[in-house]
Amino acid sequence: MEWLQIIVTLLIFMILVVPMGKYLYCVSTGDKILGEKFFNKIDNFIFKICGINKNEEMNWKEYVISIITLNAVIVFIGYIILRTQNLHVLNPNKIKAMEPSLTFNTLISFITNTNLQNYSGESGLSYFSQMTVIIFMMFISSATGFSAALAFMRGIAGNKKTMGNFFVDLVRIITRVLLPFSIIIGLLLVTQGVPQNFSGIHKVTTIEGKIQDIAMGPVAALESIKHIGTNGGGFFGANSSHPFENPTPLSNLIEILSMMLIPGSLVYTFGLMIKNKKQGWSIFTAMGILFLIGLPICYLAEKSGNPALAHIGLNQLMGNMEGKEVRFGIAQSSLFTQVTTAFTTGSVNNMHDSLTPIGGAVALINMMLNVIFGGKGTGFMNMIMYAILAVFLCGLMVGRTPEFLSKKIEGKEMKLIALAIIIHPFLILMFSSLALVLPQASKAVTNPGFHGLSQIVYQFTTSAANNGSAFEGLLDNTLFWNTATGIVMFYGRYLSIIILLAVAGSLASKKAIPVSAGTFRTDNLMFTITLVFIVLIIGALTFLPSLALGPIAEHLTLWH
Repeated sequence: MEWLQIIVTLLIFMILVVPMGKYLYCVSTGDKILGEKFFNKIDNFIFKICGINKNEEMNWKEYVISIITLNAVIVFIGYIILRTQNLHVLNPNKIKAMEPSLTFNTLISFITNTNLQNYSGESGLSYFSQMTVIIFMMFISSATGFSAALAFMRGIAGNKKTMGNFFVDLVRIITRVLLPFSIIIGLLLVTQGVPQNFSGIHKVTTIEGKIQDIAMGPVAALESIKHIGTNGGGFFGANSSHPFENPTPLSNLIEILSMMLIPGSLVYTFGLMIKNKKQGWSIFTAMGILFLIGLPICYLAEKSGNPALAHIGLNQLMGNMEGKEVRFGIAQSSLFTQVTTAFTTGSVNNMHDSLTPIGGAVALINMMLNVIFGGKGTGFMNMIMYAILAVFLCGLMVGRTPEFLSKKIEGKEMKLIALAIIIHPFLILMFSSLALVLPQASKAVTNPGFHGLSQIVYQFTTSAANNGSAFEGLLDNTLFWNTATGIVMFYGRYLSIIILLAVAGSLASKKAIPVSAGTFRTDNLMFTITLVFIVLIIGALTFLPSLALGPIAEHLTLWH
């Protein structure tokens, strides 16, 4: 029965991928969709007041500058709002201004689509801040990643130096995708009991006769864009394990599908943009294989329970239920864990700090690889990066100049790709090492030993992957952790986008080479399997030592 829940969820996802992929293609190319006249009126109004020339095209450098400039302006405005939130309207709970280092961390976290939270939303933010900073940034950061992915697709598939217009892409994605889907999902969540109001904290008397504070607020509005935008974070500190954020099994299903929908469909959109659906399915299959490798491992690890608890006589028939909600059980908790780390959302319906060592290792590996669908565009761009690397390595083995999508892959592209591959593990491992040697960092670890190392590595992995989930056992709201993770989130986001758009810009300026009998096919099963193995080999060479000293060693300690 538990496996049936997982299978049904994945089947619904597969049914939705093709129609959603076609819709995203129409949005990205300017083709007509239902309600086009209505959306055009909104878009044209925005373009007019912002002074945007919708017919102007950008090269990759202009596209990158536009991304960074807009994001910087939004961060500046957000800083003012968070530092003055004690003066806000819509602040019924009298929340005080946010501390400077936490403000820095929060703004970098949400503008980079990471949404790592070193605060509890119900006690750390006014409703005005939740809406004008957090929810607004969720739309902008998600649309930014989506736009970068579309520009990347145009670059590697096209034959001109321009890659579209960032501001046009951003507006079209928000008005035609993120906003309408957020409204639909928000209404569905409200039907399940998710609050959407501006009420202050309700004080109620429990059955035991004690007073309990019940926090309220515009929860459904945040939950919808949080998941459809693969943002993560949460209105409450407990995230989607909180009964007001995720009250029922149906709301859990809605949130899981929301996380999966756009990243999965974007790969199909890629096949349509390059006029080769088989190529899109080849990349989708590689991602799907990696996803399906981790899912049963995580489920079986949690289902096997904790031997330390079994030794003292506790019933483990339901599996490892520590940190999990009874209304979801092992199956839905494991699936949520796999989806939120593979699709780099960061939302959690169970506490990852309480996962078994192997369950936690699966979540870590998903973020370390950072290619299994990923968030808005990041996983796709990273997987294409590995696809180009696979083509290059295969070309070396057969003595041919490597080609991808009829474009020659040369030294310039490979240097950029090598740099992009190195940045991710560098940020994770170097900052983890720094945290281990600095007393002000290591004293935040609540569980010394192998699990303590996992807490540190997980924190920087989720930051570098722009995921935002956390082990939650780490006392991370300190000057060091706010600053260090903020730096990792910043470079993990923008360096990757800059380098990969530079690769796309380089390929865009090249002439297409006619396909011949000697052309290395990249749209068949052989290439898909090759791609999977290259991702796993590079991931193992890079991260196996840290995994061996953390979750693997902890697992061996528990079971032997």
